[in-house]
Amino acid sequence: MRRVAGADGGCVAHTRSAHPDGDASVDGSAVGSVSVGFRRPGEAMKVVCPWDRVDADALGMALPWRTFRWHHGQRHYPGSYWSATVRDLVIYESRLELTRLLYADHDRSVRHIVAQPFLLKAEVSGAVRRHIPDYLLLTDRGPVVVDVKPRHRMLGQSTVFTFGWTRRTVESKGWRYEVWNEPPPMELENVRFLAGFRRDWLFDPSLLALLRAADLDGATLAQAYRFPTGHLRSRVRSAVLHLLWCQHFVVDFDRPLSLASVLRRPT
Repeated sequence: MRRVAGADGGCVAHTRSAHPDGDASVDGSAVGSVSVGFRRPGEAMKVVCPWDRVDADALGMALPWRTFRWHHGQRHYPGSYWSATVRDLVIYESRLELTRLLYADHDRSVRHIVAQPFLLKAEVSGAVRRHIPDYLLLTDRGPVVVDVKPRHRMLGQSTVFTFGWTRRTVESKGWRYEVWNEPPPMELENVRFLAGFRRDWLFDPSLLALLRAADLDGATLAQAYRFPTGHLRSRVRSAVLHLLWCQHFVVDFDRPLSLASVLRRPT
C-alpha cells in the first residue's frame, strides 16, 4: 500500500484496496493513540490522520467510509433517504438508522449529515480496536457523533466496551457523542408523516411567507388550514404541514396529529 504525505497537518493518504439522550454504560479502559480514516470527495484515496489533528470541516465533507451490500436473507434493510438538510441522498444500514436520519433531518439545529463518516482506530486495553460510527451531525451547538443501537442490544459486553472507548475519544475533542435507541412510537409516527412534506421546492414561496407572518400561535390545525390566503385549501394544508416539518410551528408529538392539534411557536 502506497503512503503519500498529506496536506492536513500530519495526515497520510492510503490507496483504496437510544432515544437522542440515550447512553451506554461507559467502559473504563484507557484509550491510547487514536487515528481517524476518512474518504475525500473526488479522490481515490483514504486519508488517515491523528484524531487530534482532524477538524469537523474535513470530516463534514467526507464520503461514507463503506458502502452497503444487499443479499438474500439479510437481517438489515439498508437504503438511501433524500435529506432536506443535505439536499442529497444519505445512506442508512437499518430501519433504526433511517429513523435517526429522519430525526436529524427534522432538527433545525442540524446543518449537515454524514453517514458512516470515518473509521476510528485506537489502542485500547493493549489491543488495536476499530469502529465506524453511524452518523456525524454538524449542528449549531457543535459536532455530534452518533451510534445507533436497538435498546435490547445495549447491554452486550462488546457494545458497552466499544461505545465506552468511542465516547471518550469523541469527547476528548470537545464534541458530543450520542447512542441512539428507538424513540417513542407516537412521536416517530408524527415525524415520519411530516417527512412527506420536507421538499421545500414543492411549495409556493408566497404562500409560505403568508403563513409565517400569520398569527397562528395557539391556533388548531383546522384553523390554520382555513386561514385566508387566496390559495386552494389543499395547498394551504400542505404548506402548514411543511412549516411543521421545518419547526416554524411545533405541536405536541406525544399525541397523534389531528385537526385539534394546537400550533405553537418554538421557544
